[in-house]
Amino acid sequence: MSANQVFERGDRVGIYLQDKHSLEENVELVQYAEEQGIDEIWQAESRLARDAVSPLGAYAAVTDDIKLGTGVINNWTRNTALIAQSMSTLEELAGPDRIMCGIGAWWDPLAEKVGIDRSGALRAMRECVEVTQDLLNMENVTYEGEFVQMRDVELDVVHGDDGPRTVPVYVGGTGFKMLELTGHFADGALLNYLVSPEYNEKALDALETGAERGDRSLEDIDRPQLVVCSMDHDEETALDNARELITQYLGQQPHIMKASGVSQDLIDEVGETIGGWPADKDDIKEGMHLIPDDVVHKLTASGTPEQCREKVREYADTGCQCPVLYPLGDDRRLLIDEFADGYL
Repeated sequence: MSANQVFERGDRVGIYLQDKHSLEENVELVQYAEEQGIDEIWQAESRLARDAVSPLGAYAAVTDDIKLGTGVINNWTRNTALIAQSMSTLEELAGPDRIMCGIGAWWDPLAEKVGIDRSGALRAMRECVEVTQDLLNMENVTYEGEFVQMRDVELDVVHGDDGPRTVPVYVGGTGFKMLELTGHFADGALLNYLVSPEYNEKALDALETGAERGDRSLEDIDRPQLVVCSMDHDEETALDNARELITQYLGQQPHIMKASGVSQDLIDEVGETIGGWPADKDDIKEGMHLIPDDVVHKLTASGTPEQCREKVREYADTGCQCPVLYPLGDDRRLLIDEFADGYL
């Protein structure tokens, strides 16, 4: 991806797939999303439930045009050369201009539990992004970093086009230092979910600061954003579906909520109730009553179809260029149908 590529706000819409449904169901949903005109699919790689790369291969095999991204793989457990190799393989399967590589810095306590020390996360991410981009550009790479070391390494393409891959590299980050880094080096920022539109304004400032440091502008950085979308014709049902997810994340990844101004008292109370990671389902249910409706509305697009569309427009108005909707509830096709014609 050229550093001079300019991304403009459009009426793009994506879908974010997690692990609640079977892979067979997800494959069918991706096909349906493409038929309805959805632009992008981002596959989660959260906890140790499902990796992101394998499902994308399945989606690529049964679709023609929809873009497919990792949302996100981490830069600690995969060698950087393997990341580039995987993306090149996915492009061979999907065709050019369809694969997007989203990389994140992972999270504790999961990383620590599998023996990963995430000290130096900013430096590690910078090195990973730089080398991944160079390898995908089919360059021969020698790189002596603190975390990434390469000597005379390049992708070896035996079948097909051996020219540069058309895979932009995104960083999925929440903290403002990571977003500054993203603005400096990456092709795009996959902005996080369970944050408020007000958070986006600060995130854009950080991205712009980094972009200026790299002699770029904010518009050189693509900005899709994960958005939790709990849609139901019954507003209370939709809010309760989102409340469960918020409870889990407040207790397990409080840094996301803190970035949006959720009170420390609420974060602490929920954390004590559910007891950290991995959280027991009964403890999550017990903690749900602590989450008021205004917090649900603040951090998610939840409610009736029109309420969801209105909230998504708020994210678009504060810098999101492509809402990547995380559908909660059982009727995921309802969400696709409501957003198939855009949201503006």
